[in-house]
Order: sequence, then structure tokens, then C-alpha cells
Amino acid sequence: MHIPPLIEVRRLTEKQRDSWWTVLLVDPVATPMVRWIASRTRFTPNQVTWGALFFGLIAAACFSRSDWKWLAVGALFYHFSFIMDCMDGKLARLTGKSSEFGGWLDYFFDRIRVVTCAVTLMGGQYVKTKETSYIWLAIAVVSLDMLRYVNALQFSKVRHDMREKIEERVSASCHGPVTFDIGNGESGNDGTLAATETIDLQNKFKGRFPWYVRFRNALLCKRIRTHLVSGIEFQMAVFIIGPLTAAVMPVTIVVGALMIIFELAVVYTLLLSIRDFERFIAS
Repeated sequence: MHIPPLIEVRRLTEKQRDSWWTVLLVDPVATPMVRWIASRTRFTPNQVTWGALFFGLIAAACFSRSDWKWLAVGALFYHFSFIMDCMDGKLARLTGKSSEFGGWLDYFFDRIRVVTCAVTLMGGQYVKTKETSYIWLAIAVVSLDMLRYVNALQFSKVRHDMREKIEERVSASCHGPVTFDIGNGESGNDGTLAATETIDLQNKFKGRFPWYVRFRNALLCKRIRTHLVSGIEFQMAVFIIGPLTAAVMPVTIVVGALMIIFELAVVYTLLLSIRDFERFIAS
């Protein structure tokens, strides 16, 4: 199989928008590794997914030891596990070997890694300190991780439903490309509809926060999404920054609070978009 130059591999495999942790700390390592794997080995995306789980479980074993040196080693293994977790999708896109089962396997193994590392990290700290607050912290980490992904799935479903209803309304009477701006500043053009103007469902949000568009565009130039503390940053703070700084509890509490704030902000933007959507449908 002919493997294109690295700059072309980046274009083919890296997402147009991603978390700042992935863009700045993962892609510079993961993309060259994916190109090397595709050109020098026969590893499949699913095998890379299994490798990500394997190193994640090693990280969990290190976390259970509770000593700072073991926590630091566990943090390094966790980061390497996350790099491999990003590599499987890139490898699938580069080689054309993506599959529905691979997508499910990736998601399922991610949740296993988070649950296992949360239990061993907080359990190890509980054994060391005898503070029951670490038990509650483990429950909070698992719950917040699940909440983030459930909310993201439902958020995407609502946006998809709004898009379909708009398409139904405008397809019969429009004559030019339809451009959408629906929720969280995401724009798109499906190339099949027609309209004389952009359908902007962020009018109310942009009116209340005029600085947001400039902020969003500045981040998008670097491929960074505006959701600055999402599930990825939450995991990295809990399983990397916390162990490396020997401040597991305060880091987890702070990043958990920040993720809740950002999730509420996303819900707020969705609410305003729905109101714009309802006014558009009514008109």
C-alpha cells in the first residue's frame, strides 16, 4: 500500500476540530506513528485498540500502588494508552479499514479503561490515607465520564433532528446551497438543498455573546474546539495531571467542576439554538 507524505497523512487522518489536549499533545506524536505503522507493519486498527486497552490496564495497576513514583509511571502509561486510542481511528481512516465493530470496540474499551483506572487510582489513595472521600471521588469520576458521553450523544441527536426538519421545510422552495449554523457554532452544508441565505440558529447566542465568534474562529484556526474542558481533558487531568502533581483529589475536584460548567454552557447554547429553530419553523 502506498503511504502518502506526512502532510497528506495529517490531512487525511486528523479531525477538523478536536480537543486542545489532542491537537497539542497527541496528534504531533500519533500521526507520524500511524504513518510508520501503516507503511512498516500489518497491524489493524482493532489491534491498536487492544493495545490501547492493554497499556491502560498497566496504568491502572501502577495507580493501585499509590506511591508517587508508581503514580507518575501510571500517568505516563495512561497518556501512551490515550495516544494509541487516537491512533486506531487515524489508522482506519488512512487504510480504509474502518468498521462499525471497530467504533463500538473503541468506545467500549474507553469506558473500561476509565472505570478501571478510576477504581484503582482512588482505591489506592483510600488504602494509603483511609479517607472515604476517595471512594466518593471514584464514583464521581465514573459518573461524570458517563454523563459527558451520554450528553454528547443526545446533543448530536437533537442537532441532527433540527437539521432534518429544516431540510424538509426549505427543500421545496430554495434554489441555492443551504448553510447551517446549528449548536455550539458547528456549521455545515449538505450540498443537496438550496436557499438564498444562511440558516443561522445561533443568532440569539451570538447576540448575547458577540465575542464568541471571534474566540471560536481563533481556536478553529488551530483545529481546537471551543469546548475546552470536555471528557478528554477531564480524563487527562484526573489520570495524568493529578498523579504527576501528587494532588489527585484537588485536581479531580477542580476539573470535575470545570467540566460541569462547560457541559452546562453547551446545554445553554443548545437551548438558545432550539429557540431560534422554533422561530424559524414557525415562520
